[in-house]
Amino acid sequence: MSLEIDPKQIKSLSPINSLNPENAQELIKKISAVPIQAGHYIFKKGDTDKFHAYLLKGEVELVDDKKVVKVVKAGSPDGLQPLAHGFPRPLAARAKSAVIVTKINSDMLDIMLTWDQTGSYTVEGVDEDEDETDWMTRILQTRAFHRIPPANIQAMFMRMESVSFKPGEKVIEQEAEGDYFYIIKEGRCLVTRATPANPNGVKLATLSVGDSFGEEALISDSKRNATITMLTEGHLMRLNKEDFNSLLNEPLLNWVEYAEGKKLVEEGAVWFDVRLPTEHKANHIKNSINIPLIFLRMKANSLDTSKKYVIYCDTGRRSSAASFLLNEKDIESYVLKDGIDSADPADLEST
Repeated sequence: MSLEIDPKQIKSLSPINSLNPENAQELIKKISAVPIQAGHYIFKKGDTDKFHAYLLKGEVELVDDKKVVKVVKAGSPDGLQPLAHGFPRPLAARAKSAVIVTKINSDMLDIMLTWDQTGSYTVEGVDEDEDETDWMTRILQTRAFHRIPPANIQAMFMRMESVSFKPGEKVIEQEAEGDYFYIIKEGRCLVTRATPANPNGVKLATLSVGDSFGEEALISDSKRNATITMLTEGHLMRLNKEDFNSLLNEPLLNWVEYAEGKKLVEEGAVWFDVRLPTEHKANHIKNSINIPLIFLRMKANSLDTSKKYVIYCDTGRRSSAASFLLNEKDIESYVLKDGIDSADPADLEST
């Protein structure tokens, strides 16, 4: 059972309160409020499911091995923060009273925060209504696109062009040279492959809004291995081969495990937290500096260019974008793999 949510209440939660109105509204469309009975757990200590859990009504106990560490009340300063955030969970969350909570996919929220803090994304000629942006949301929620630096994603959308096809029209043909990477904006496509036994083609799959295709031939620099035919009228976004190869292949980033990052810091590097101040205050690596990604372009010149920086965030996504920006300014940086969750708990603190 899910309940209606109050958009104003959701927009007061951290770090959702930092999103621009458009992205906040888009996020609200994708979440729901869920009632949980007193005594039931929202999550348990050690859980690794990646979602931000927020308390919308009632009181929750944060529990460490049966000991109640803190009671969080909806609407309080602690209640505006995600409950016991971290993976694996450092504490369990148990409903003290009947409560209402919402769970937000952490990757989706992090992508939206990154969009905001690297600049808005637009596609020429695309109206910003729900139908038009759904294909963007779906493609960016795929694991493959999570690995692409946000700055590249922005450039990708800016360089894409829109093309239309009629039912029955072939978008790409088997054995043709690879030229474009495609994302379906509207419509459905049929994927077929001809074989000696079935020269007319064997049906492999049906693709719909948000699905992409065409990358194999571009990556391998080979011929198309299947035919894609429109089942309905279709509108697709496409990116040419040169842009695909330059934008969708991750730049050379210096990824480090926590032990390696800690060694770099011991040798003079600086821990650099690019999350929002509220996230940093709640939990951060000791002796780290904090400049949110959104301000990095303005404040990068204040950094000591003679030093190295080990950058971290929640997942590595925002920190990879930060490293991309610092690389442009010839500042040596490293990206902490898996973000703050990879840090030794003994090296963390809150303020």
